[in-house]
Amino acid sequence: MMELSVIQSKIYEIRGCKVMLDFDLAEMYGTETKRLKEAVRRNIRRFPSDFMFELSKEEYTSLRSQIASSNTRGGTRYMPFAFTEQGVAMLSSVLNSDAAIEININIYHAGLCCCTPTID
Repeated sequence: MMELSVIQSKIYEIRGCKVMLDFDLAEMYGTETKRLKEAVRRNIRRFPSDFMFELSKEEYTSLRSQIASSNTRGGTRYMPFAFTEQGVAMLSSVLNSDAAIEININIYHAGLCCCTPTID
């Protein structure tokens, strides 16, 4: 079981929403970020803008300056996806594994709470 404090350290506030980023979720689920994004893109209808959004370059630059571990990552060609609580829940159905379900339960216990984003 993943420590709640580890999960809590990977919850960020962006656009007024508590979110988790694709690379953190991929690490938790034991998969590559590329594979997680492929699964999302294959099922994009399951991820409306209040479930998931792509960070702008400015948002990502600002966030990287706040993340202590950002120096250990290489450059990224694509901006990360940010998943709200509903998006994280949808990920478990897309990834369809027992590990994903268990991780999602731990994420909820860690406090990824609902927000009310503006829908474009």
